[in-house]
Amino acid sequence: MPAGQLITILLAEDDADDRFLIQTAFMESRIQGQLRFVNDGNQLMDYLLQRGDYADESGFPRPHVVILDLNMPRKDGREALLKIKQDPALRNLPLVVLTTSSLKQDKDYCSELEVSDYIVKPNSYTGLLGVMNRVMRVYQNSLSIQSKIDHVRPVEDEGSTIPA
Repeated sequence: MPAGQLITILLAEDDADDRFLIQTAFMESRIQGQLRFVNDGNQLMDYLLQRGDYADESGFPRPHVVILDLNMPRKDGREALLKIKQDPALRNLPLVVLTTSSLKQDKDYCSELEVSDYIVKPNSYTGLLGVMNRVMRVYQNSLSIQSKIDHVRPVEDEGSTIPA
């Protein structure tokens, strides 16, 4: 992470115990930044699109990475992923799926939508610390990709013409 930059991670998770454990792992990992929470896919989309309770950008900064569960009430993670990938302003946002589902169809769905990482929720706290490391790698990879995009310059047209 660039010096002085704080990361904002948005966690979409409906289970309070999972939120608590992930927050504890986040703090223990000493990640320089903040972990924000929403409870379902509807709140996730409102946050990302700065609608309703999340309209104040200064209070709800754009996340650098989104971690989301697939199995949530109201709008589940699958629906939210599709909406994110359909939105030109959001489609390149790094997304990490953190779910209890190890179903091939869920993995395939997420692969088709090009999520950054798919992680089956670990059964141990040590495993959650590993999740935080993977989230940071996703973030660092996204910075590397963005840096390469920023350094690509269009080729200047030097007045050449194509004969008619």
